[in-house]
Amino acid sequence: MRIGVLALQGAFIEHERRLAELGAAPFEIRERRDLDAPFDGLVLPGGESTVQGKLLRDLGLFEPLRAQIAAGLPTFGTCAGLILLAKEILNDPLVHFGLLDVVVERNAYGRQLGSFHAEAPFAGGAPIPLSFIRAPAIRAQGPDVETLATVDGIPVAVRQGNLLATAFHPELDPDPTVHRLFLGMVHQVSGR
Repeated sequence: MRIGVLALQGAFIEHERRLAELGAAPFEIRERRDLDAPFDGLVLPGGESTVQGKLLRDLGLFEPLRAQIAAGLPTFGTCAGLILLAKEILNDPLVHFGLLDVVVERNAYGRQLGSFHAEAPFAGGAPIPLSFIRAPAIRAQGPDVETLATVDGIPVAVRQGNLLATAFHPELDPDPTVHRLFLGMVHQVSGR
């Protein structure tokens, strides 16, 4: 199972390590030619969504990736990746991929000093650790979006079809539950 990890900025190495631990074959997407070989899934890591969005466009990655995601490529966005996938960003007219039917608010929990850890049940299972770093909040979601985890009544993990997104950073905690779910989604689509 070959998983592309957007490696322009942010916490991409941690995702690569977790995916490899779970038996996937991650590779870094840094330039247009990295999309030439087929792959089964995509991870959009945390970091700075504005910077990532600009680099995606400047490097010619935006349109081909958007087309693949829209065509059903299983995609997992964490923190900034959630913002890149969202249909709307509060107080910001810019929309990036716009394929996940949610409205997000950037830095909803404050800046770096507002970072925190929590635990919450995930996808109807046991509680998992959640690390929030300048995290966005999901303020609204469409009817086809399933909430997988909440903190204080606010959705922090959602799924819509082949899209999975979290406001937290599961790659920074030892629990593999979220990545395992993502690889299960990839397996359902690719059969690998």
